[in-house]
Amino acid sequence: MLLALAALPAATVLIPALRSAAAAMTVEPMEIATKSGVVVLEVEVAQTDAERTTGLMYRKSLPDHHGMLFDFQVDQPVYMWMKNTYIPLDMLFIRSDGTIARIATMTTPLSTETIASGEPVRAVVEIAGGTAKKLGIAPGDMVAHRVFKQK
Repeated sequence: MLLALAALPAATVLIPALRSAAAAMTVEPMEIATKSGVVVLEVEVAQTDAERTTGLMYRKSLPDHHGMLFDFQVDQPVYMWMKNTYIPLDMLFIRSDGTIARIATMTTPLSTETIASGEPVRAVVEIAGGTAKKLGIAPGDMVAHRVFKQK
């Protein structure tokens, strides 16, 4: 119990640092070709281990058509969680060719339960919970962004 209390001041100092690191991330357009047309999102690109570890933690909201792209550089099994994430998210698990392999919808805020990609993927895009359904984004849709090899 004392160890947990001793860690509180450090965590309080760390949170503003995490927010400023997120503010420094590059924001880029990303297109998703759905059955009903092309959807354009503005995504923050998490490329470093620190950026991927922090992700969307501590955010209280996420604007429409915005998200975060986690680039893992190579196809690999990916496991995400919602620790310190206050808003429900949809997670798009994307293969290196840009196809969406799987979508985890309306993930549970603050949960430490792991959310698996189900197969090796290059990247994950997190968007506000319910957005995939609202925009008609589905497995098999094609994502266009510089990190994916286009056919």
